[in-house]
Amino acid sequence: MKRSFVRKVVIIGGGSGLPVVLKALKKEHVDITAVVTVADDGGSSGLLRNYINVVPPGDIRNVMVVLSTLDPVYLKVFQYRFKSGDDFFAGHSIGNLIIAAMQEMDLNIFDAVQKLSKMMEVKGQIYPVANEPLVLHAKFADGSTLIGEAKITKAHKVIEKVWVEPQTDSTSKKAKAVPQVITAIAQADQIILGPGSLYTSILPNLTISDVALALKTTRADVVYISNIMTQKGETDNFSDGDHVEVINQHVGANVITHTIVNTTEVPEDYIDWQRWNEVSKQVRHDSNQLKKIGVIEIKADLLELRDNGAFHNGQGVVDQLMKILARKN
Repeated sequence: MKRSFVRKVVIIGGGSGLPVVLKALKKEHVDITAVVTVADDGGSSGLLRNYINVVPPGDIRNVMVVLSTLDPVYLKVFQYRFKSGDDFFAGHSIGNLIIAAMQEMDLNIFDAVQKLSKMMEVKGQIYPVANEPLVLHAKFADGSTLIGEAKITKAHKVIEKVWVEPQTDSTSKKAKAVPQVITAIAQADQIILGPGSLYTSILPNLTISDVALALKTTRADVVYISNIMTQKGETDNFSDGDHVEVINQHVGANVITHTIVNTTEVPEDYIDWQRWNEVSKQVRHDSNQLKKIGVIEIKADLLELRDNGAFHNGQGVVDQLMKILARKN
């Protein structure tokens, strides 16, 4: 009798792209581990990390909500964001405050997230990539540098490279991943990167040296979900191949095995640039470039038009991920 087993899938990233894929991935018969960036320093997360020196909770909170199996009523409370004029509470979500409080109680963000995941009845595992707040550094094409994810994003300058360092004073200034993240990558059948901001959501995780090493040595397929739109100053005029090359360069090896690419054209008159405070173009598809890198391209209609913006259709993306996983021995 053939023994059945559950495939292990690790998805690495942050920002708004991760929950879109996880919402659909949660329905599949796979063991999910979400590895979440801890370099965010904007909004409520940034204020909390500055006030009480905790790992920014926002990305962790959004992933926890989408993987939770609790009644939506409880999740709505967890996501509620204060609208009062109070100097401290205004703009903070209840979930962020709970995560920050549990982190203070445990003095360990990893343990705090595991306890809260049980309380939230999360399907799968949620791992902060590191056990301390990390600070994103960037060197731009003009030779200048900046520190801080929010400042780097607002600079709208061409980035040459990024890296992360611990927020606290350290003689080595070397970021280190939690051991469970490395184990999850080593045991994975599939590793997913993105979708999300290349330099501020994906690469902050991959530039941690032990994460990069784990990706170099994994036997799993490493799938990059190509962004639909470029980002001003960061990925202007980028092709999907350019995104892959930047990831490989930061990791130090050609680790991407597959790239999932949207084939549907975004209507020029649909996106409300003023609302999204962004002027960008659709990411160019370059099949020759991907072949030269040695990446298998998976093309599909993955576009979802909503809220006057262009987004990935999460179910469409996951359908392609499951096809790749089914083909792996």
